[in-house]
Formats: sequence, C-alpha cells, structure tokens
Amino acid sequence: MKKKTKATHTLHKQKAGRPRPFFVLFLILIGLFFLLAGTIVLWASFTPVPDITSFTNRQVVQSTKLYDRTGKILLYDYGRDVKRSVIPLSSISPNIQKAVIAIEDSSFYSHGGIRISSILRAMLVDLFGGSFTQGGSTITQQVVKNTILTDKKSVVRKIHEWVLAIKLEQKYSKDQILNTYLNDMPFGGTLYGVGAASEAFFHKSAADIDIAQAAYLAALLQAPTYYSPYGQHVKELRQRKNLVLQRMKDVGSITASQYTQATNEKVTFYPIKNSGIIAPHFVFYVLGNLKNKYGQQALQGGLKVITTLNVPLQEKMQSIIATYAKENIKNFGAKNAAAVAIDPSTGQILAMVGSPDYFNIKNDGNFNDTLALRQPGSTFKPFVYAVALEKGFTRKTVIFDLPTQFSTLCKPKDNHNNKPPCYAPVNFDNKYRGPMTFTTALAQSINIPAVKVLYLDGIQPVIDLVRAAGLTTIQASKKYGLSFALGAADVRLLDMVDAYGIFATGGIHNKTASILSVTKPDGSVLEQYTYSPVRIIPALVANDISDMLSNNTARYPEYPPINPLNFPGYDVAVKTGTTNNFRDAWTLGYTPSIVIGAWVGNNDNAPMVKKIAGYIVTPMWHKIMQYALSTYPKKYFGEPTLIPKNISPVLRGIYKIPNTTGTYETHSLLYWISKNNPKGPQPIDPSLDPQYNYWEYSVTQWVRNNLILSSSTNKVN
Repeated sequence: MKKKTKATHTLHKQKAGRPRPFFVLFLILIGLFFLLAGTIVLWASFTPVPDITSFTNRQVVQSTKLYDRTGKILLYDYGRDVKRSVIPLSSISPNIQKAVIAIEDSSFYSHGGIRISSILRAMLVDLFGGSFTQGGSTITQQVVKNTILTDKKSVVRKIHEWVLAIKLEQKYSKDQILNTYLNDMPFGGTLYGVGAASEAFFHKSAADIDIAQAAYLAALLQAPTYYSPYGQHVKELRQRKNLVLQRMKDVGSITASQYTQATNEKVTFYPIKNSGIIAPHFVFYVLGNLKNKYGQQALQGGLKVITTLNVPLQEKMQSIIATYAKENIKNFGAKNAAAVAIDPSTGQILAMVGSPDYFNIKNDGNFNDTLALRQPGSTFKPFVYAVALEKGFTRKTVIFDLPTQFSTLCKPKDNHNNKPPCYAPVNFDNKYRGPMTFTTALAQSINIPAVKVLYLDGIQPVIDLVRAAGLTTIQASKKYGLSFALGAADVRLLDMVDAYGIFATGGIHNKTASILSVTKPDGSVLEQYTYSPVRIIPALVANDISDMLSNNTARYPEYPPINPLNFPGYDVAVKTGTTNNFRDAWTLGYTPSIVIGAWVGNNDNAPMVKKIAGYIVTPMWHKIMQYALSTYPKKYFGEPTLIPKNISPVLRGIYKIPNTTGTYETHSLLYWISKNNPKGPQPIDPSLDPQYNYWEYSVTQWVRNNLILSSSTNKVN
C-alpha cells in the first residue's frame, strides 16, 4: 500500500475544508432571505392597513362598455349588472369553505398571513428564472391583491402584499378574512362571490351546495374566464374539479367514499339569462382577450372598447344560422353550427356566431364553435396547392386520380391496401377519374391528387405557409403524414377564415383583430388597431388559387352549373370540406372584400347523415355570402398566371406526349418532371424518386385498360 506524503495529506485537508459553491450560494440566499424578512417585519409595524369594510363592501366602480365598429351601438355593458350577494360565513356551505381552502390555501388556519416556505420557493424560482412572477399566495394575500393592489407583478407590489397580509391577520379573524374572500372573488362575467355564483350556476343558495358543486366553484377561482362552464375549456374545468376533490381527500376534508361519489356526480350548470347583449360569442371573445392582456381589474375600470363588429352583418348571420339550424337537425342530424366573417384587407372580425342560440344551454349554446379545434377536411387543400404553385407547378398541371399506394413499406400493386403501414387513400365517392388538372382536382375536391401534390411539396413547406397565415395550432411536421393534405390536423374556424384571407388579398396576411380602440375614462388610449400587413405568398399564386376556387365549370360533374357555390356576376372563390364519418361539414369562401367561413356538426362528435358539405352547410353559407355581396363593394380577383408554352407539356395540361418515334407516351407526373425543379429538365432516371414506381404502376394499368393509342383527347381542362 502506497504511503501518503505530507503534501498529499495537506492537499486533501485543503479540499475537505473548502466550502462547495452550492453551499456558499445557499448561505447567501438564506442571509438575503432573513435580511428581507427583517425589513418586512420592520416595515409592517409602520404600514397602515385599510379598514376591512373596504373589502367586504367593495363594488365595481365603473363598467366597461363594448361598442360596434361605428362606436354608436352598445354591444354589452360589462359590470352594469354585477351580481354580488354579501352573505355571512354561516350561510356558506362548509363544503364550499373546505373545497376552497383545500385547493387555494390548505394551511390557511395555521399561518400568519403568508407562508414562508412558499415565499422562499417563489424567490428561488424567480431568481433562477429571471423574473419576479411566482405566486405562492395565501387566501389572505389574495384578499389584499384583489381589492387594493393592482395585477401588475413587481417586487414592490409583492412586498406590499406580504406586509398587508400580515397586518390583516393581526387585526381580523380567519373567519372574517375567509368570508371576505368568498364574497368577493370573481366567478366569470358579472358574477362575484359564492352567493351569486351558486344562484346563477346551480339555482341554489350557497348554504345548500353539495361537495361536487363546491369543487366546481373552487375550480373556477383560478381562472374564471378560462374555466367557464359555458366556454371552450369544459374538459379542463372538469379535470380541475377532480383535482380539488383529490386535494380535499388528501387533507382530510372528505372521506374516500365522498370523494368517489362527488367525482362521479353529474353536475348541471343552468343557463345564463339574456341581459340585452348583442353578439354574445364575440363579446366574450373580446372580453377574454382584454382580461388576458390587462387583467380582471382593468375590466372594472370604465374602459370604452370600440370593436370591429358589423352589427347588421352579425344580426343577419345569426338569423340565417338559427333558421338553417332547425332544418339541419331534421335533415342531417346536425345540432350545432357556427360562422365567422373577416375583412381580409385588415384582418378585422366583422361577425362571429358561435352557435344557433347562445342562450340554449341544452344545445351547448354558450360554446363558441368558431374557436373549437376540429379537422378541416378538404378546406385545407388550397394551402397544399398554393405551395405547389409557388414551387413552379401550374394550375393546368396534370395529376392522375388513380388507386395509389404511397407507403414504400408496401408494394406498388397494393394500391387498394390502406391498412398500416400501407397508405392508399380513397376518394369520398370511391371513384377514380384518371388524368385531371390541378384546377379540376381541387374544384372537385379529389383526395388522391391532393395527397400526391403534398408529396410534391413536402410537409414542412405547407406547415410553414399555414402557420404564417394564422393556423398556429398546427405544429411540427413529424406529427403528420401524407394524410395532412386531407385536413388531418386540428384547426379553429376563426383561424381558417383568417388564413383564407391571404388568397383574397393577393398573398397578404393581416392578423385577426377584434378591437379598433380601447380608451380609459380619462380619455387616454390604452390600445388602438394598427395595420400591419405581411406578404405570405406571391400575388400570382394567390390569384391562381382564387381562379381555381372560383371556376364553376371545373366543379362539374360534382356540382351542376347552378349550385350554391356560384354567384353569377361576382368573383367568389369557395371550398367545401367534410371530415371522416361525416362529423364536420365546412364551407369557406371569399371575395376581395370579405371572407366567410361556416361549420355544421355536433359538439359531441356524433356523425351526421352521409351527405357532402355542399348539401349540409353550403346553403347556409350561401345565404350569408349573398347578403354580404349586397352590402360590400363589388371587386374582382387579380389576373392568374399566364402559363408559358416553353415548359413541359404535362405542366400545360397535356398527358399524352409525343416521343421521337412519332407515337405518344402516357406516364405519371414524376416521369416528366423533378418535384424539386418542375420547370427544369426531364429527370434522367425518374426511378430515383421513391414514389415514382408507385405512381407509375397505376398509370400503366390505366393506359392498358383504356387502350390509349392515338393523340386524340390528350389534354385535360
């Protein structure tokens, strides 16, 4: 065994005695914490505390008023009809008290206004996170914060909150503080306090609320607008309610059997009464945006909000949807419907109807279907074709609609096998049409050509386009396969209408806007609409898409010459879409002046009668667009691309191409062009493209079956 030298022993001794960096940092943090704590205690002794009556008797001082785009029609007076019933703690069910304490502040009855552990944790997170934003607030702190302090987060405001919380606990009992909290907290809209919320939601007094209902009330406190039982996040509200129940069980507020019973209980939320509101889905969409941006207190500060809403269009849209909704239930089994109109030149929302009747809670009336995530079906296809056009393909390019196997893990002859890992999509009518141009394939909404075009594009370029156009719910390309071309990604109707605007404007995107201005009571402007256009695609590409989607002749035979997609004398581009199992029916269309999108389906995802969107939703959409055309300026789309004669015949609509021997050849598109350079030279070896043999196999079979021998009818329109 090697003997240690004196030098080695001294080195080990020095290492053992040297403080570790983390330990030094910890000591510094502890020292800083106690220094801060001492400062707070000293400050607390000299800081005045507001009288408790200022908490319990607090009312909304000024209401926020929302107007239409003219500034003359009042849509909603938010705060005018505030509902608040101040009731003693003895009249509030113990279930409510226990639920709120369990989820908000389980140590409420033992701390002195603040929790040192929570403050220290918040300090550490904020220190390493680079901002002072962590919460850890007790119920006492929330009482202070929601009554006399602003929502703005800062070190000074947070210290004020701690000091006032300590002083409040020194002067008032726990029951007084809890009672103030339960009577003062917002529950969404004009509801404040558990008394008003119990009456509005459950038609019960606060004293009679059961455990499950109490858990819902406690769940709402964190974010009443987000978790609204009438909004878009009912599933998330239910999950948070279950979290409240779990916390109640963990802290011993309820037994295991009570937990199970409350978790399984079906709770009914009663409808909110109409209070003279115009365009309720739009109004609460705007209010939600304002609250997220400026905080709840700002909405109680007397703001004047001029929105983008066109009231005549809004009321006409609402009337049309209400009328067609009755017919759709009877004829198609579709209970829900929605529509949105946007001015594409500004991005301003002109009308928004989220359901046939906002106040019909039994039919999910409060749910805003314009904001729901759903697959768009074939209404997504124009974006796929737009990328191809920008890449160098033309609207006359020939694409074969034939049974095709796209998975290279399967064989070309497996062109009817759609069982994973194979992928052989079919058309909605199970028919195959042979050679088609991009225009006819898009106008007739044929699936197989759309999948081929997506392959020519690549998935990522399409994602880049649609995200830039406003479809931000679409994420990374690894999530999607070639079915992406058929609308296999979740989007919102509002965002789809926004995205279609790039075609209406000649390639310019204007971000969706719902507010023209927000003004404070003193006349200062808090917010004002600013025009900020961004070019997304070249003007000629947008014009080509508009030409393809407004070509009434190209729709034949899927639609007769007289159909609800056509408006003689007007430039109107339209695309329909129907999702798998007929769960969703979409129609999106536009002129240079307005974009209108409509959706019909069932919020419970139940399938409708098996009819294409042109029969289910398009008649309703047609009526809305017909009215809009009568009120907005008549404009025309820009001229489409002039297709040159010096490019490959297949890009000019010719599918039988002469060869050097004087005969004609018919091949798939990949035989004639390179997908990465469609206007370049013909590939020397087209089989290098992994899809070539798969596409060529079906075309070869089609040629054999159709005995293509002459040059006649060698062009498609």
